[in-house]
Amino acid sequence: MNDTPATSAQPARAAGTIALGSGVTVNRLGFGAMRITGAGIWGPPRDAQEAVKVLRRALELGVDFIDTADSYGPSVSEELIARALHPYPAGLVIATKGGLTRPGPDVWNRNAQPRHLREACEGSLRRLKLEQIALYQLHAPDPRVPYEASVGELVRMKEEGKIGRIGLSNVSVAEIKLAQKLTPVVSVQNRYNIADRASDGVLDYCQGQGIVFIPWAPLGSSRLAQGSGAGKALGRIAARHGVSSGQAVIAWLLARSPVILPIPGTSSVAHLEENVAAAAVHFTAEDLRELQ
Repeated sequence: MNDTPATSAQPARAAGTIALGSGVTVNRLGFGAMRITGAGIWGPPRDAQEAVKVLRRALELGVDFIDTADSYGPSVSEELIARALHPYPAGLVIATKGGLTRPGPDVWNRNAQPRHLREACEGSLRRLKLEQIALYQLHAPDPRVPYEASVGELVRMKEEGKIGRIGLSNVSVAEIKLAQKLTPVVSVQNRYNIADRASDGVLDYCQGQGIVFIPWAPLGSSRLAQGSGAGKALGRIAARHGVSSGQAVIAWLLARSPVILPIPGTSSVAHLEENVAAAAVHFTAEDLRELQ
């Protein structure tokens, strides 16, 4: 891809764009705002000013899709986004999620009761200072609640204007199909990275349906560091392109499917800039074969 002054100033644009349903298009490299909280995704970050700088720098780099959740902190991530970026610039899409509760650091409990989802969505609207959440995602199915009841509450909130578009997270193909009987689904967010491809089938279904697939834990750094076969191949390819392993992982995700919208997160401006620079890294067919 030829560089232009626009992509040089805003390198996230080098990844191209992707549509979140009708009427909303974003650059195909976003930012995941989970890591701007404290240890264990609990409480405020060690350096709140740096978190604000990260969010503002992301927009300067051309990122116009930010993913968060009411459970990140809890509430902290959404509050920092509003502190750093409100009033929001035109074209910025902030996606959030509801359906998990947090009794303590590193503890994630599911609660997709309709009443809880409504309270979670209304809390996100207040913290983010929004009249409507452009993309609201059910964070996870709750085995104690019929899935139709959970998704149905999101549909009601969409009809009320609180939600613009509905997404799902941590789901199977069967759960996507069940939700699609109730509402259009514009996005699915599952764990997916070069070392963990358990959601390959979900990704393939999303590609066939034109649903945006948002991989969480996209860098998968802990497993790659253990010297897996994919990690070793990635190291060779990264060296050939003169980039870091993390940048190579993001480039692989962008090449893996046109419906993938990576959202690498960080609490560091320097790491953010490194991640976004990966939008301009383009793998060859030979590279991709090595990473199969």
